[in-house]
Amino acid sequence: MEYKSFTKLDVYQECRKFRKMVSDTVKKYFPKDEKFLITAQLLDASRSITANLAEGHGRFYYQDSIKFCRISRGSLEESLEHLITAFDEGYLTSEILKTHKIQYDTCLRLINGYIRYLDNSKRGEKA
Repeated sequence: MEYKSFTKLDVYQECRKFRKMVSDTVKKYFPKDEKFLITAQLLDASRSITANLAEGHGRFYYQDSIKFCRISRGSLEESLEHLITAFDEGYLTSEILKTHKIQYDTCLRLINGYIRYLDNSKRGEKA
């Protein structure tokens, strides 16, 4: 079987889009006085999504990969919560939040699908 880089995975590519959306939003809409508060937390959480997908992929062990995908999913959830907080604080409009939520939904679906695929592969089942 040929090695496939994590960067080629659909789940990674869509989560990367989400991470970049978050970064662009923070730079454009968040006030400077939030730099070490919600801004830092949101950037860390969104970066954790793709970082954990990459780390899990590099483990070459299904159970480890699944564990890191679950951490990635948690970071995705945390990112959405920070975006909701930013909306509640008046930093984001409902349209901006809605756009992020659409990409969030795509990422969540793909992460869950990848976990399912890894779990089935672990048991020797076809995906």
